Amino acid sequence: MASGQSAVGQAKVDVAALPKWNTAQKTAGFSLAGFCVFSWLFVAQPSPTSLVAAKVGFQSALLGWYRGHARRLPWRESPSLYGTVVSEFMLQQTQIKTALPYFARWMEELPGFAALAVASEARVLKLWEGLGYYSRARNLHRLAREIAARPEPPRTPEAWQELPGVGPYTAAAITSIAFGAPAACVDGNVVRILARLTADGTEFRDSATAAKTFTLLAEALLPAQAPGDHNQAMMELGATVCLRQNPLCTVCPVLTFCAARREGDPVAYPHLTPKKIEQRAVTRVWCERRGSLLLHRAASSARRLASQHELPTAEQAGFNETQVAAGRLLATKKRSITRFQITESIYAVPAPHGKMGPDLVWVPRTKLEAITLSGPHRRWIGELLGTRSRAGG
Repeated sequence: MASGQSAVGQAKVDVAALPKWNTAQKTAGFSLAGFCVFSWLFVAQPSPTSLVAAKVGFQSALLGWYRGHARRLPWRESPSLYGTVVSEFMLQQTQIKTALPYFARWMEELPGFAALAVASEARVLKLWEGLGYYSRARNLHRLAREIAARPEPPRTPEAWQELPGVGPYTAAAITSIAFGAPAACVDGNVVRILARLTADGTEFRDSATAAKTFTLLAEALLPAQAPGDHNQAMMELGATVCLRQNPLCTVCPVLTFCAARREGDPVAYPHLTPKKIEQRAVTRVWCERRGSLLLHRAASSARRLASQHELPTAEQAGFNETQVAAGRLLATKKRSITRFQITESIYAVPAPHGKMGPDLVWVPRTKLEAITLSGPHRRWIGELLGTRSRAGG
């Protein structure tokens, strides 16, 4: 082929050999071609603009599916402002299946803002025990006191964000569900859905950055009627269908709007920079004396695990490495807290002598159920007590 000459220029087309179309055929042909081009521009391109343009159909498909397939959850079956607030706090860092028994027990023990407001912190933390991230329980406790002191609760997302423990997502969820406020919820589930619907290949530093980026799109898709149902439908879709791995695309109610599915790789979205996991090692000691177990109680002002009990570290109990090494390794356990993966080795050692610090307490075995332990340590202590009882130790 000569330089600069295109392949099109090489083709010899016999115009006379082409089929002759009558007027109707020409009209139909151009209509079909136009429809295909329009469909490609409007549907196939991964564009937030095209999704917003089709939002009426998207909203209808999503809400129709939600109203027929939503899981029956207690805060949905018997909706109330208080129930919505409690459920949103519990679900901030906890899966629904884990939260369900806690929610039921909480609502039975503390059925409203007034009951929660007058409850002791010890009772609140005991009811929360095992859910982790205990700052949520303390914030919920403080929030209840503020709500109980007002003539009526706030009704806008902005006002709710002034209350303890309430960020943009929680404020949008509470006010849209309880008051019909036009506020879009954007959490990890919603980010995943919107990233896939638009095939947005942006790499985000973290989920919070992605949430901020997708908030405008989420707001544009929010219907004026029943915004709370729409928000719950998006969360339900992300939790049950548009899964992080192995999404159930064949039963997705908004499949026809999904650009990532048309590309064939929805799991590739969203693009989040992988978190750097830090490894940590902790040595803990198991000390028993006359039917009591030595525990460490965190200060009430501690940023994490405030007022909760755990097995003491060797340092907290006053043991050096040589003394610990002389003991017997009972168990090696792993736990994760935010970006840290922690390996905890538990050694049986003799009871310490001399005066102990005020943060160390001897707790009778019979009283262990009455105190607040961190979730992992309650499990581990239960396992070790069972093992030692069977072994006669």
